[in-house]
Order: sequence, then structure tokens, then C-alpha cells
Amino acid sequence: MRVIDVAELTAYIKDLLESDPILSNVWVRGEISNFSKSSAGHLYFTLKSEKAQLRCALFRGNARFLNFAPVNGDAVMAHGKVEFYIPSGQSQLIVDVLQPEGTGLLQLQFEELRQRLEREGLFDPARKRSLPAYPRHIGVVTSATGAVWHDIQNVLQRRYPLCELILAPAQVQGIDAPASIIAALNALQEDGRADVIIVGRGGGSAEDLACFNAESVARAIFAASVPVISAVGHETDFTIADFVADLRAPTPSAAAEIVAPDIRVMLRNIAELHDRTYDALMATIQIARGQVERSTFRMSRVSPESAIRYERQRLDGVLDTIRRKIVTRVEADRVRIAATTRELALLHPQQIMERGYAMVIDRATGARAHSAAALYPTEEILLRFHDGMAGATVTGAETRSTSQQR
Repeated sequence: MRVIDVAELTAYIKDLLESDPILSNVWVRGEISNFSKSSAGHLYFTLKSEKAQLRCALFRGNARFLNFAPVNGDAVMAHGKVEFYIPSGQSQLIVDVLQPEGTGLLQLQFEELRQRLEREGLFDPARKRSLPAYPRHIGVVTSATGAVWHDIQNVLQRRYPLCELILAPAQVQGIDAPASIIAALNALQEDGRADVIIVGRGGGSAEDLACFNAESVARAIFAASVPVISAVGHETDFTIADFVADLRAPTPSAAAEIVAPDIRVMLRNIAELHDRTYDALMATIQIARGQVERSTFRMSRVSPESAIRYERQRLDGVLDTIRRKIVTRVEADRVRIAATTRELALLHPQQIMERGYAMVIDRATGARAHSAAALYPTEEILLRFHDGMAGATVTGAETRSTSQQR
């Protein structure tokens, strides 16, 4: 019979316990007793049931994530790994997540993953990227048939029609959704055009949004080569994707508002820039005029004709230079204004109607009809063309949704 040292035996027990796959990732239910908090912020307590008890330690790094204040007698669920503490010869549970027992399993899994990914640095604000100020191409990962895609299209067509939307269709609910979302993200990056990506879906239950809490989806967003906006559910919904994305939007429509500037604001800025340029030119001319007047006054007091001729030649050169600068600046402004005017003209409804389109107006109210769903049979309407108007009566209306149902 072999006799071994206490240290050898305890080390052997430690290796057995800490190499067990179940004991390294376990949930334990019990009641808190002998609760204490060290000056360093670590929590020590015992989990007990009617027939057994287990020593536990929750260190400060994980204790800061607690959303309740544990006390003796609390029924809780603890997640962690079992370790053997050699100096005292006792096993203990090293806790990383502690929740009241009434907390649902999905919430417990959510908290465990959130804390683990935060420790890895996936949520670090320092690594989050800024959105491009004027994106040319915006990628969208969502369902091709859901309302989110249409909402994003409508918002950006109104705010920033200069960009192009690229849809990467994906399942956003169900067991296959995480793989589908990752494939859509990869497709957009392989395409290479997207300057920024919106990942979104509408509201739903916690089970509906569970795919956006998948670790694989979080790591795919973290590894994306361009900034990613998470727009999942309603304003009160939070998912793991929200934490790891470069920016969280409360709703998909809000993401469309955030991702690009408003073209109306851009046009106002152009107009203000033109005004400032004009004012600067006028100020330059006024300064030059004052210089000329002062020089002329000084010349009138100098009698030698040579000095007068010299000053006149010098001033002629100054004025010529000023004139050339003014002409050059005015011409450059005229070109910019003409370009802006052409861009605005392309957006004007008159230009669109000259290409064969018409505007539908309710004869009774004078209001424009924005969709087929707004019209009803026998309604009297006016069709406004670029060169006049024509009356008509609605005999029926077919919307895009009804045509797709067919």
C-alpha cells in the first residue's frame, strides 16, 4: 500500500474536481446563509438545502454585475465552477452569475453570456467605430418580407436619396436564424460596397429575439469589417447584439434616421456656405477699395511725377489682381450654384412628371394621394401632368401587398 503526503492527495482531488466538465460549468439552486462581504468587495456565502451545503465565493469583478442585493435567506440560482481550495481542504463554487431563483432560464443565460463577453472586451467602448458621415452604400440585414425593410427604405428615400440600400435577406427568428444572420453579414462584406450595416428586426417576445442573443452572432458583428448598427425590437428591448454593435438604435426606423444625414439640412448648409463666401468676397473688395483710396490720397500729396506714375502702376497691378481673384471666385461660386441647382431640379416633381409620371390629387380635398391604399372606388380624382390636368374616377385599387398575395 502506497502512503502519500497530504499535499499530494489534495492536489489530486483538486485536479479531479476542476477537470470535470460538469463541475466547470454548473448551475446550482439553494438558499444563502453565512453571507459576508470583504473590504475588497468580494462576496462569500454558503448555499444550503435541507440536506447539504456548499461554500461559495463571488469575486468583485463579477459582483459588480449584480442587479439585486443578496442577503441571508434568499433563494437563488448561481452559475460557476467548482474548485478545491487546498489550504483549507474544502471545495467551493466560484460564482460568476447570481440571480434570484424566480429569474427565467433565458435571462440567466443572457446574463452569463453578457458578462463573459464583456470580460473578453467585446463591449469595450474604445473599439467601437464612428459611422461614416455620408455613406454611399448602406447594407441591411433583415427579413426581405418584413416591415423593417420597407420602413428603412421609406425613411432613407425621404431623408437621404443619394445613398443605395443593399439588402442581405436573413431569417430573424427561429433556430436557423443565427446562421442566416451570420451568412448575410458575410455576404455584405464579401460584396465590399457597404460603408455601414444595419442589423434589425421588429419587436417580439424574448424567444423571438433570442437569435440576437446568440454568441455566434455577437462574434460575427464584432468581427465585421465596417461599422454595424443594431436595431432589434422596440426601444425597451436589449440584446447581446446591441452591446457588441458599434451603435444601438432603439428601433429600425431610428437606425435609418441615424445612419445618414438629412438632405434638406445639407442643402441649407450649401446655401449658408455660398452666403459666407459672398460676404468674404465683398469684405475683401471693401478692404481693397479702402487701400486704393488711402494710396490715392497719399499720392495726391506727392509732387514728383515719377512717384505718382509708380504708385499708379502699382495700384493698377493690385486692382488687376483683385479683379482676377473676384472673377475667379465668382465663377467658381457660379459653377457650384449651377451644380446645386441641377441637383435640386432633378429632385423637383416637375422634372419627374416630364418623364411620364403623373400626380394623383383628390378632387374634393385637393390633397395628394401617396399610395393606392388611400384610394377608393368611385372617388373623383385629378391627374396632374407636367403640362396640365385631367379628371378621372377610381374604379379599383390594387396595392403591392395584395398583388404579392396573388
